[in-house]
Amino acid sequence: MNLTLLFLIATQLLFTITDLLGRFFMVKYGFTQLFFFSWWFLLYMLLRTIATVMQLYLFSSIELGKTMALLAALSIVFANLLGYLVLKEILSPTIYVGITLAIIVFLVLAFG
Repeated sequence: MNLTLLFLIATQLLFTITDLLGRFFMVKYGFTQLFFFSWWFLLYMLLRTIATVMQLYLFSSIELGKTMALLAALSIVFANLLGYLVLKEILSPTIYVGITLAIIVFLVLAFG
């Protein structure tokens, strides 16, 4: 597996983990001024900053449209996996069909 592919997967995984982290703590504590000074928000910002720098590397290595299509496909996969495994979210079969079709579309955009 080459470095660019590893960066692609790691970048989207970091973005998705921070989305999960934000969702968890925002639901638990709400949107208040105090959360800007909490440990989890500092971790959230650190991870997002790392992911952003990695994304900038990807933009210098792969065409913009291809990068965004691949990140979008990975985002859908990771978000639904974490939603199912961590948040115990079970969606309808119709939604899973739509998710699968969306992933296929992004892969066609990336490799077509």
